[in-house]
Amino acid sequence: MRRREIMLGAIAGTTAAAGSAAVGQEAAGYPERPITVVLGYAAGGLTDVMTRLAAEPMQRVLGKPLVVENRTGGATAIANTYVAQARPDGYTLLMGTSSLAINPTLQPNLTPRDPASAFAPIGPLCYSPQVLLVKAALPVTTVQEFIAYAKARPGQLHFANSGNGSVNHLMAEMFNRAAGITASSVPYRGATPSLTDLRAGRVDATFATVSDSQPLIQDGAAKALAVSSRDRVPQLPQVPAVAELVPGFHGVFWVGLFAPAGTPPAIVDRLAAALRSAKEDPALRERARTGGAVLLPGGPEELAAMLREETESWGRLIREVGIRLD
Repeated sequence: MRRREIMLGAIAGTTAAAGSAAVGQEAAGYPERPITVVLGYAAGGLTDVMTRLAAEPMQRVLGKPLVVENRTGGATAIANTYVAQARPDGYTLLMGTSSLAINPTLQPNLTPRDPASAFAPIGPLCYSPQVLLVKAALPVTTVQEFIAYAKARPGQLHFANSGNGSVNHLMAEMFNRAAGITASSVPYRGATPSLTDLRAGRVDATFATVSDSQPLIQDGAAKALAVSSRDRVPQLPQVPAVAELVPGFHGVFWVGLFAPAGTPPAIVDRLAAALRSAKEDPALRERARTGGAVLLPGGPEELAAMLREETESWGRLIREVGIRLD
């Protein structure tokens, strides 16, 4: 009996060692073919543009093409689930966003239900501050004036957003709460129609990306009162951060690269190094500057921490405000 146990132990040890060696060999030869980067957004938006710009310098480092694939729908759940269920070999990646932190609380039936355990973080790419815009005809020019105007008209002002549960919807609800006002939210099917109605004066305010905001600001169709990040942005240096006037306010739309859970650490490290190198690429840095995005430093640990903290903070807001999807 004792001899049998020893033999079985030896076999198990040999099998484990062989498996470990196989993983090591796979990582050492990685990548041997093109890598697919999936995202849950349509072509042409900030996430798509930044993903494609990051892919170019990454593939120069990795020596194989990075193919960007847009899989839209389900509040990004289609793309998220596709990658979470992919083979964890480093050849199918996800350019995830803030939706990974929002969906578990707002839409708990969407998969993956626990992104923190479904994915292996590779590294953050960037974040995009939002600009608090008001229509040109609104008689306010500062955040303080806007808050006072809204308090004098409870429930009468309308915040446009790009869809229920979107980052700018949650940001408007967070602003309502922090400022002590009761402006209502009006959902649209995307940012473009919401900004069209703001331009026409049919809604009073919205939170929008820097790049979407600039045309309205430049032609006088809307006024920029503040930005949602903790710091001012270079593109709008004269516009204060909301936090300068409403302490503790902070909210951004972030983008980061993930692999399926179980991807070998050596492969994750190789991808993380390529992403770090890409963030030094002049073309990517210039597009971030002109597009109102801020490149984020760090690798797997920083992205894991960001996902954890954002899931907690957005989840708390959703529960406390009682946000529900129709």
